[in-house]
Amino acid sequence: MIKKLTVLMTAFVSLMMVGCGSAEHVANTLRAPAYPLITIDPYTSAWSTSDNLYDSQVKHWTGKDFQFMGVARVDGKLYRFMGQEEIPMQGIAPISYEKDWEGAYTFSEPRKGWQEKEFNDRAWKRGKASFGTPEQPNRNTAWDSHDIWVRRSIEFDPELLNGNKLFVKYSHDDTFQLYFNGKEIVSTPYEWNNDRWVEIPAALAATAKDGKVVLAAHCENRVGGALVDLGLYAQALDAQMMGQTAKQLSVDVQATRTIYNFACGEVDLQLTFTAPLLLEDPELVSRPVNYVSYDVKSNDGKAHSVELYFEAGPNWSRNTPDQESVATRYYTDKHLVVSNQCSTQKILGRKGDDVRIDWGQFYMAIADTDANSYTMGNPLAMRQDFVSTGKLLNKSLGAWISLATKLGEVSDQTKSGYIMVGYDDYYSIRYFNKDLYPYWNRKGDKTFNDMLDLASAEYEDLMKRCQKFDNKLMAEADKSGGKKYAELCALAYRQSIAAHKLVETPQGELAWLSKENFSNGSIGTVDVTYPSAPLFLYYNPEFAKGLLNHIFYYSESGKWTKPFAAHDVGTYPHANGQTYGGDMPVEECGNMLILTGAICQIEGKADYALKHWDVLTTWTDYLVEHGGDPANQLCTDDFAGHWARNANLAIKAIEGIAAYGDLAKMAGKKDIAQKYTAKAKEMAAAWKQLAEQGDHYRLTFNEGDTWSQKYNLVWDKILGYNVFDEDIAAKEISYYLTKQNEYGLPLDCRKGYTKSDWIIWSATMSPDKATFEKFIDPLHKFYNETTDRIPMSDWYNTDSKTHVGFRARSVVGGYWIKMLSDRMQ
Repeated sequence: MIKKLTVLMTAFVSLMMVGCGSAEHVANTLRAPAYPLITIDPYTSAWSTSDNLYDSQVKHWTGKDFQFMGVARVDGKLYRFMGQEEIPMQGIAPISYEKDWEGAYTFSEPRKGWQEKEFNDRAWKRGKASFGTPEQPNRNTAWDSHDIWVRRSIEFDPELLNGNKLFVKYSHDDTFQLYFNGKEIVSTPYEWNNDRWVEIPAALAATAKDGKVVLAAHCENRVGGALVDLGLYAQALDAQMMGQTAKQLSVDVQATRTIYNFACGEVDLQLTFTAPLLLEDPELVSRPVNYVSYDVKSNDGKAHSVELYFEAGPNWSRNTPDQESVATRYYTDKHLVVSNQCSTQKILGRKGDDVRIDWGQFYMAIADTDANSYTMGNPLAMRQDFVSTGKLLNKSLGAWISLATKLGEVSDQTKSGYIMVGYDDYYSIRYFNKDLYPYWNRKGDKTFNDMLDLASAEYEDLMKRCQKFDNKLMAEADKSGGKKYAELCALAYRQSIAAHKLVETPQGELAWLSKENFSNGSIGTVDVTYPSAPLFLYYNPEFAKGLLNHIFYYSESGKWTKPFAAHDVGTYPHANGQTYGGDMPVEECGNMLILTGAICQIEGKADYALKHWDVLTTWTDYLVEHGGDPANQLCTDDFAGHWARNANLAIKAIEGIAAYGDLAKMAGKKDIAQKYTAKAKEMAAAWKQLAEQGDHYRLTFNEGDTWSQKYNLVWDKILGYNVFDEDIAAKEISYYLTKQNEYGLPLDCRKGYTKSDWIIWSATMSPDKATFEKFIDPLHKFYNETTDRIPMSDWYNTDSKTHVGFRARSVVGGYWIKMLSDRMQ
């Protein structure tokens, strides 16, 4: 054991010496469902959801537009290379939070043709929008049934159709169909969205030439909140100035960088988004600044005059578009800085899932030189200045901000530079009723300008370190699980890290707090920590401890008094105590024990466990009593419905008990180690008999010919507990290979959907790399072909190109389980 631990720590130290790597760059050829651009934390998280960076507006992971546009001016000609040019909308019949409206609605399924323009809805009820459950924005009419049908009749001056395009703005929760004069214009799967836009095709808009429009919607609420709201808008056809796009040549997602290449007429532009999230350095991970770098050179051997323009809108610093925003600009001795923020600042005043930050300030900065300019105000005015002169001249009223740089004459010698993008949230987390600063400012003695200065001073070094880290990760992952596995890990890296926030607790410990993105908004959830942990165990166990510290504190402080681990500590960003409605006792106890065991094996000592020995003992005894054959217990595999006596959950309990026995052995507690290790082996032997089903093992102990992924068994191999017979994993892997669909292995026999993290955990039990890759190939194919252009969803259908739910979650950190396993064998 000592020899093994020494090898592990040597490998860990070597890995952290990022600069020592000599791996070559390997391009990522995966067509990502969404491309990470700015990844700082759950709030400041921006993605491109199209193949070309200029084909869609940059978006927050929730789907809300984060206006971020980039334009090159080459010899006076414009080439938009990033985002889309947002043109102000004129409200014809605005959405309810902008202007009250009343519509017809019914909770009973209407007769055929209900969506048509001429349908008679006089028998329907009348109510003010929005329609929904009490927590929804501007909810005026209660909707507490399963379905609702809504019709909004609109009359307007038909002259508005001359010189304008029509758009509909809508919000919904959950499954939704929307019609314009009887024609379907939106149909969503099981999801919820706020403030989405859909353009009305010209032929369909022509049906409104009489100045009459009927917007009709059906919404199905499967669970939780419910919402319907919609409005009609017009946009001027001649307001666009930056319609010409560059030609995107390539895009390459590495772990810390997304690299685009464009042809902008006679010059080539390389645009690189870098988030220096190098986990050996908590200060760096916490620093709220990313880089957008540009490298420009001529592609025809001639000299060309080049200017670049970057523009950001107010959505970066507000939750909803109806919130008033203001902008500022200033300069320091090093930088030109532009910023926007909500006019009303309610620090940590909002919590929830589909929520964005509306306190603090969003920033863009560039070096203070004569070649650079900056301004704020009305986007049309800013664009006109750049179009006319190539620089920014005057400020105006408005909350949009922009930077411009004049590169001068560009020939075959590359000219380079960068802007910085960042966010100062002032306070990050409400931790048991105490507001905590972000980790980078944990003592409250630093300013955001300090961060800009530090980020600028370290720019050159960080670019080299990030490149070396990216190259090394691709090489290590390829060696471990193949090229496609490496590509998935590269895409997952920033997503997993940026789904957390780092703070220092009042007890002086790291708290690395996850947000359950689009899975209920909980903070610090243990069954999200568990699948996420391999990434952090692999690179820095201090972050793995940060995933657990708040749960230990919650129990040890007496704030949580139950004899098992809590599910969460609140709703992000309020960590004041569990808010989830149900406990998951066996699940969370097993998670905490297994991860504590992994941390201590990596560190080669039991100190972390000894610090929490009493509560670990309580949790282990709970598993001994309740875990071997779990009765009516919630678990994280209940997607297709709750079944008691879950075999995979029992494995987790047994591995948790084995972890406690191993920790006792490391701590020199010989009698305790023997007792609990023997108990784990006894329970594992009983498990094998209870779960036996011929050529595989059952989903539950009492449900005949069923099957499920037994991914929890992977820890028996990784941590060397060996309490289960080796032939169990071999039998399961062979059986799984007969159950795969086009896009992967289902979670169990009940449904066709799966969890991507658990596929990789199950695949890690494979006897060799070639078998492992048989599970990775269809998973890679799904992300490469999915029609849902969102940050990686871990819950998707294996028999179609669609996801079921969840997105941008930290659990993709679980992809590192294969590399972790290889290192610890």
